[in-house]
Parts: sequence; structure tokens; C-alpha cells
Amino acid sequence: MSISVNNLTHIYNPGQPQEQRALDDISFQVADGSFTGLIGHTGSGKSTLVQHLNGLLKPTSGQIIVNGTDITKAGASSREARRRIGLVFQYPEYQLFEETVAKDVAFGPANLGLSQEEIDERVREAIRLVGLDYHQVKNVSPFNLSGGQRRRVAIAGVIAMKPEVLILDEPTAGLNPKAHQEILDMVEQIHEDTGNIIIMVSHNMNDIARMADQVLVMERGQIVMDGTPEEVFSKGEELDRIGLALPDSMEIARVLREGGLPLQGTCMSLEETAEAIAEALGK
Repeated sequence: MSISVNNLTHIYNPGQPQEQRALDDISFQVADGSFTGLIGHTGSGKSTLVQHLNGLLKPTSGQIIVNGTDITKAGASSREARRRIGLVFQYPEYQLFEETVAKDVAFGPANLGLSQEEIDERVREAIRLVGLDYHQVKNVSPFNLSGGQRRRVAIAGVIAMKPEVLILDEPTAGLNPKAHQEILDMVEQIHEDTGNIIIMVSHNMNDIARMADQVLVMERGQIVMDGTPEEVFSKGEELDRIGLALPDSMEIARVLREGGLPLQGTCMSLEETAEAIAEALGK
């Protein structure tokens, strides 16, 4: 499984006074099994891009190739694209509507025409993957759960469709620190269990630096950086110009280096930074 985006452009309201070029000749590749972080300032085009990846939007020009299939060509099935590429929007818990957790998670698979046995199996597996106990929550109203648990149920509804790619748009938005970390742990576990591509949109540079294999940086509808976390976050001045911060560990290291402490290494995590400080101090 791989994704290839070639010269993708999307123009809202073409030919009108309010015309807006939301995506401008974007090209990039996502490798099989990778965890890709998508970052950029508000309005940079991130949400427009991910909606193209699962067929919700059609490009003005360009193409998206998913595992050898062009999902943007004329006549391509948007429904098939959404089956293969699951998209979890911000605050997905607002879209819960069924009376029980099990029924809500089953809604998508039921629309695929599967047998009841297969639907039930998918519901159990999806609920397990998001870290909830199926027997404890299956008959509970999702509206009686905590905010973090409701979000897990909403994500389970997408996972139950068994997508080959999972796109998460700000999956921790609005959560308290404990629920934030629990959702990230869940995402890492899903990636480990399925081996599928995950694309995560986030404003949290610490999360992206820790979790991603590949980082895409967007600015004004274009991909302006594409590389490993080490490659992208080594360009602190350019990120600052775009309005993006460094991970906390690298920002601490930057300040200490400017103060004269000769820290070695990338300092991509707080643990690495602590080790570099100890080494520089001779401890």
C-alpha cells in the first residue's frame, strides 16, 4: 500500500471574485506502513488536502494514486476511496448518534452489505483496537462516556470499516493532558497492530516529532518541506518564518546552545536533551 500525490491543485470558487487556490501543485509520496505527520499554520491547506485523500473533494487538476489506482480520475468511485482511506475529523464525537456504542460502531460496516457475523466481529475488533472493553461498553450510550472515550468510539467507527489508510485530523483537539496522551497511545497501538499507513494532522510538534516517520509541512497551499522529523525540525529558522514552533526538547536545546552549552545530537526528545545536557556538563 502506498500513496502518490502528483501535481494536485484545488481552486475554490474558480472564476469568481472569491476564487481561492487552496492547494497549489502539490506532489509527495507516502510509503507503505509509514506514520506521516502533516503540519502547517491554520489556513495552510491541510484539511483540504486530507479531504482529497479519501475522495471527499475532487481536485481541479492533478492525481492521487493509491496502491496503483487513480482515485481522482473521471468515474472513480468516491465511496470506494472512502472505504480504503478512513478520515477522522476534528471532534468526531459530535457525529455519534446511535443509542449504544456497539450500534454506533456498526453503522459503517452495516452499510457495506456485510453479514451480521462479520459486522459483529468488526465491531468487537474496532472497540478493542481503541482500548475499550467491548463487554463493558457495547450496550452503553456513547453520550454517557467521558470525552476521551467518546472520541475513541468515534474513531472505532472508522476503524470498523477496515481502511488501509487512517487519517486523523487533530485527534487530540480539546482534550485534557491525560486524555491527550491516552489518544496518542491508542493511535500508536493501532499503527502497531494494523501496520497500515497513518496520516496525522497536528499542531503539536512534540507529538509529531515523537511519532512520525515522515513530516509534511504546508504553507499557503504548498508542501514546503518533506522529510524525516530530524530533517524538518533541523530547519528552525524556516519553521519560525512559517509560524511553527520546534518541539519543546529542541527549543530547550537551542536556548542552551545559544547560551554556550555545547550540546550534541538532535535532541528530538526530552530524554535525548537531558542526556545531552548531562554529557555537556560532564556528568
